[in-house]
Amino acid sequence: MKAIVQRVSRASVTVEGQRVSEIGPGLLVLAGVTHGDGPEQVARLARRILALRVFPSDKGDMDEALGEREVLCVSQFTLYGDTAKGNRPSWGAASPGDVAEPLWESLCEALGAKRGVFGAMMDVELVNDGPVTLTLEEPPV
Repeated sequence: MKAIVQRVSRASVTVEGQRVSEIGPGLLVLAGVTHGDGPEQVARLARRILALRVFPSDKGDMDEALGEREVLCVSQFTLYGDTAKGNRPSWGAASPGDVAEPLWESLCEALGAKRGVFGAMMDVELVNDGPVTLTLEEPPV
């Protein structure tokens, strides 16, 4: 399981012209599922995201975890796009939707996250705070 984690001032998801989720300060998590991922990868990734010390402390250094801030989680199978053979990505490393969706939902639950709509064409808006953007990956067992 792979995630791009962005510290944001605010973020939102719109589907077919209707805003379906929005958060204030917190984390935007773009999450993808690959073959062999299961509950163990979800649990480890959620723990890592919740423990990330990427928010400024009173001293101004990045030393605080998420705390009471919000999380917005968006499914992102394209994190597993492979362009090794040319300019048109292959999506073979991404798990099929019927496998990925319950794992993505479990991640959202573990994070207490608001969410996008799995499998939908989404407009994701964000104001990247910092900017702070990290890539996290929990390899399949």
